[in-house]
Amino acid sequence: MFNGSQTTVTLVIILVALGVLGWGYNRARSYGKLGILAWLQSVVLTLPWLLFFGLVSIGIYLNIVGILFLLLASTGLYIYLGRLLRAAGQDEVWRERATKLFEDQQQSKDAQKSEEQDTAAYNNLTAVSEGPNTTRIGVATIPDEDLQLIKEIFGIDTFFATETIKYQEGAIFTGNLRGNDAEVVHSRLSANLKEKLSDRYRLFLVDNPEGKPVVIVLPSTNDPRTTTVAQKILALVLVIATFFTTLEVSGLLLEFDLFSEPERFREALPITIGIWIVLITHELGHWWQAKAHDVRLSIPFFLPSLQIGSFGAMVRFESLLPNRKVLFDISIAGPAVGGVVSLVMLMAGLFLSHQGSAFQVPAEFFQESILVGGLAKLVLGSALQESLVDVHPLTIVGWLGLTITALNLMPAGQLDGGRIVQAIYGRKTARLTTIATLVILGILALINPANPIILYWGILILFLQRSLERPSLNEITELDDTRALWGLLALFLMVATLIPINSALAGRLGIGG
Repeated sequence: MFNGSQTTVTLVIILVALGVLGWGYNRARSYGKLGILAWLQSVVLTLPWLLFFGLVSIGIYLNIVGILFLLLASTGLYIYLGRLLRAAGQDEVWRERATKLFEDQQQSKDAQKSEEQDTAAYNNLTAVSEGPNTTRIGVATIPDEDLQLIKEIFGIDTFFATETIKYQEGAIFTGNLRGNDAEVVHSRLSANLKEKLSDRYRLFLVDNPEGKPVVIVLPSTNDPRTTTVAQKILALVLVIATFFTTLEVSGLLLEFDLFSEPERFREALPITIGIWIVLITHELGHWWQAKAHDVRLSIPFFLPSLQIGSFGAMVRFESLLPNRKVLFDISIAGPAVGGVVSLVMLMAGLFLSHQGSAFQVPAEFFQESILVGGLAKLVLGSALQESLVDVHPLTIVGWLGLTITALNLMPAGQLDGGRIVQAIYGRKTARLTTIATLVILGILALINPANPIILYWGILILFLQRSLERPSLNEITELDDTRALWGLLALFLMVATLIPINSALAGRLGIGG
């Protein structure tokens, strides 16, 4: 018989994925050939995994050769579609250039008149909304002399500004982006701005709700703040708390309660050290890429957990990110390094496992993850048919490390997975995946109330991590195909780590007594 909750989990994920693909198709149609090609790329990468997990949900298991074939086929088609997309994009760029040239000639004649009319209308609207006796208190606006200097940074070969709107202490400029390389345009505009006003302002190149490029200039006083003394004290407290929770979890794995028998803490140290190696290497991965891109990170705020030792750590950006590529590189580096270390520990533990190893775990332990269970079956073979399986401690540490990594790869808010989705698909999609993730976690918490990890993690995301990362200075330039492929692979591995094996498939694989 199928395990109801496990099958439901798989079906929910498949239905959500199909819904996202359908939504993506409706959105892509409005962009014509370019949109359809981009949508087909996402389909090519998604369908093999939907096929795999769908078959798993009904008890059909593909061997390693079949899985590799699916991966190679989808990767080849993805690259081929990428070439078609780039070729179609070049044609579209030349058509747009011809159209914009004609439009800009007309707009240049009417730009000043239009700006004066918009300013008058804005002033009238403000007067009506506030009333004649209303005093605006504490609302600062950009000085007119600064605004005039900012207007001078634009040009016919970078960004053709057609409208200027004062916004808080900065300004919004609408118009047309010239050229086909937004990164070059942003770099030139930023250099021009710095030449005229030093480091007093920051220039953001973003899309408005209609999908048209907009330049926003804000004062540098809005830059991210550095970590305060109080926050550093909190981080220290969380480190200490996490150290004790990892000790407690290690003790429970060794079948004793550290709080009841504190004198046995030395026995728990090896496993605790293993967990901390995963946690630290994860953060070092973030730091490595942040340093490479000259981005400042806050100190990590570790999240203690009495179920798995720790949920990982929260890290804030303490400087503005230049583009989405940097956001992606820093975000994926932590899970990549921590995940590789965890996987090496898991495989080493499996190969070192033998009759009489330090740990005895129920065979059902390997049903908690398709990835872990599949790897264990490859290495341990028929040993998984016993009710209890002797394993090396590194097996447990590797499994915990993969679980922590997978939880942080969930596509929600400021989790690593949420930032990866934001970097690949933009803020609108990242907002939708955040909502979907929280809804799925809520459903799973109701279906499986015996597992508190789901509920705790959902609450932590809801209260601490649900907000999206602030926009990069250049939000328009999209990621290259290679980064998008690595990001999707990371998200799929997250799913493979967290989805359990249903009882029917476990029986076919010989996992469980």
